[in-house]
Amino acid sequence: MKENLKIAWIASCFALVGQLAIFIGVAIFTTNWRFVMWSFMVSMIAGVPSMIIGEHRKKRTAIKTTELSFKTTFFIELNQLIEC
Repeated sequence: MKENLKIAWIASCFALVGQLAIFIGVAIFTTNWRFVMWSFMVSMIAGVPSMIIGEHRKKRTAIKTTELSFKTTFFIELNQLIEC
């Protein structure tokens, strides 16, 4: 199953920035700035770890892809040597 890391990255950015922007708008409208304080804490708790996990998975899939292409080219070259 292929992981869709682009959607995960968009969700992480929304959790980090979008949620804070929405609650800044609510705070401006209601003049109750506690909304911003609570939304900042929640967005940091939800957004930062998910971004870190997304970057880790992106690097892990890049390494697997590189290993796979190396193994594939190795076996192709090996088959060519055997056929000669």
